[in-house]
Amino acid sequence: MDILIILILSFSINQLIFKFFKNRHRFFNTGLMNKLYFYHLLFFLTYFTYAMFRPSDSKHYYFLSVTQSDYWLDFFETTTPFITFIAIPFVKLGLSYAGTMLLFSWFGYLGFVFAYLFFRENIPYKIKIFGLDFLTLLLFLPNMHFWTASLGKGAVIFLGLMMVAYAIKKPINRWFLLSLGAFLVYMVRPHVMLFVMVGITFGYLRGREKINPTIKLMVILLMIGFLAVASDTILKMVNLENSENLTQDFMNYSELQSERLSASSGSGVDMNNYSLPFKFFTFWFRPLFIDAPNPIGFIISFENLLYLLIFFKILNWRFIKFFRKAPYMVKMSGITFLLATFALTFLMSNLGIIMRQKSQVMYFAFFVIYYFLAEQQAYKNYKRRLITNIK
Repeated sequence: MDILIILILSFSINQLIFKFFKNRHRFFNTGLMNKLYFYHLLFFLTYFTYAMFRPSDSKHYYFLSVTQSDYWLDFFETTTPFITFIAIPFVKLGLSYAGTMLLFSWFGYLGFVFAYLFFRENIPYKIKIFGLDFLTLLLFLPNMHFWTASLGKGAVIFLGLMMVAYAIKKPINRWFLLSLGAFLVYMVRPHVMLFVMVGITFGYLRGREKINPTIKLMVILLMIGFLAVASDTILKMVNLENSENLTQDFMNYSELQSERLSASSGSGVDMNNYSLPFKFFTFWFRPLFIDAPNPIGFIISFENLLYLLIFFKILNWRFIKFFRKAPYMVKMSGITFLLATFALTFLMSNLGIIMRQKSQVMYFAFFVIYYFLAEQQAYKNYKRRLITNIK
């Protein structure tokens, strides 16, 4: 019964959200977003079925929400406890495991709404890739939906990241979305919020637009303030709060973490001896069929192959020149993605976890690629019109 109520409420709230954004963005496509909603529901059903027959963190979160509901405020901590903190009020209202899963799946769906806004507002130029509309292709990528369709960190952090990505375009007008998104990201994964803050700071300082010096100063002060407040929390996550040599101690910690993750699952990969480029390749594009750890990994290999083909689109000198003079939104996305990749490749040696983790940040990479391809296409169209006018 609670599932039906959540379905009706979420669909109805969606229409109000769509109307709100349609009034502010003429490009907003309500029909596309409704299709995306039902598409995401298919992945909720897929993940729910998957969780019924396999171990799943979602069961643990729900169990804690039921048995520890009287200690709700004790779960107001960063990382894993925060998911239970969010779930407890809804469980107290009587939501079942399936109902709570569906609610969090809706949170993940809203992340796609903000991702759509992020792309379309900043890149109004539509392009096709492999004969398909590029943005539509990105919005319907299966791996992105699978890991954001359940009770867990994936749905919450994806929503927070896409809120920040959309709101940072006009931070003063969208301060509430920016604050809420940043809060969610920080509470789920403080280190990812650090990457985002560095990316935003770099983008504002090095983007090709002329940014008001006052705004630049505010961004720098916010970055300094964030580091002052969050540094201890971030360092504690990797047991470095008392370190005297952060670089060496981080390398030692990452090696131990990689060995632990590799030993905990049959999907482990020994990345300790990989070169940095191959670490990046593993994080971005593996598994690729021959090293798929399970049937889901084999299916995801098709998507990883698509990622690889998309990546080939930027393997030229034009892209290097483009990024050097790119807008601040592009540089913010690129730096955020690269920092997340760099950090996570040293900590992840489990393909299952890699598949889950990269879904949180891949849209930042796709945004950079999309912007590059759109700018190249716009330039080609400009040259064609110029030649036609001359003739």
